[in-house]
Amino acid sequence: MSRTHSRGEAPSAHGGAGVRELVPVLGAVLLLYFVVPVAVLVVTYSPTALATSLTDAYVVDAAVTSLVAALCSTAIAVAFGLPLAYWLSQNSGPLATAALGAVVLPLVLPPVVSGMLLLTVVGPGGLGGLTDLALTRSLLGVVAAQTFVASPFFVVTAKAAFDGIDAHLEEASRSLGRNWTETMRSVTIPLAKPGILAGLVLTFARAMGEFGATMMLAYYPRTLPVQIWASFISDGLDAALPVAVVLLSVALGTLLIVHGLRATPWR
Repeated sequence: MSRTHSRGEAPSAHGGAGVRELVPVLGAVLLLYFVVPVAVLVVTYSPTALATSLTDAYVVDAAVTSLVAALCSTAIAVAFGLPLAYWLSQNSGPLATAALGAVVLPLVLPPVVSGMLLLTVVGPGGLGGLTDLALTRSLLGVVAAQTFVASPFFVVTAKAAFDGIDAHLEEASRSLGRNWTETMRSVTIPLAKPGILAGLVLTFARAMGEFGATMMLAYYPRTLPVQIWASFISDGLDAALPVAVVLLSVALGTLLIVHGLRATPWR
């Protein structure tokens, strides 16, 4: 009489062989979906023509605006986000949970909605109507939009870096007579440095690529993403492509830098 498997026995290892072989195939399909558009861009368009277009005034102006605004936004994110990230790492009560939710909110909001929210605060009916500063259609407006959308990347990444530090190392530093400031400078920040730098790079890249909130709050001066949209609407894909190449270069450079730091936030 043949033996039958009881309900509690594990299934045969051969039963899942087909599914196991299908896993890399499905993953490869999605991977190709990421890679093919970039490859088509490289193969289809002449590098010489693209290089010539990169010197056009509208491309240079948009690149300068994006670079200056992204650097300012990143500096603001670091100055205010680093203390916030450390505080969030050290606290877990209801207040910290609510604060973390507020930090993450811009990450899940559509960028256009973020721009609308900012308009209610800094637009003509808000702070923009109470001050002499031009907070819309200005570089300040670009910085405000980029900071709102990009700074959460730094806070979340820096918090993860602080979370990974062994608290005993900080306690050992203080037991040796170092105060809180000295411990932060000599122990905490050096240990969290790779994650902090990764957050800085990601924040800069996100600021460079911000479109929706920037378009709502400060259509002028045009950043690279806004210029891509304006060029595409007015003159088609060929006019928008040189500007897109600049942003693609920034994205690829960001990946290389973050990989070099060996502190990618998705690991």
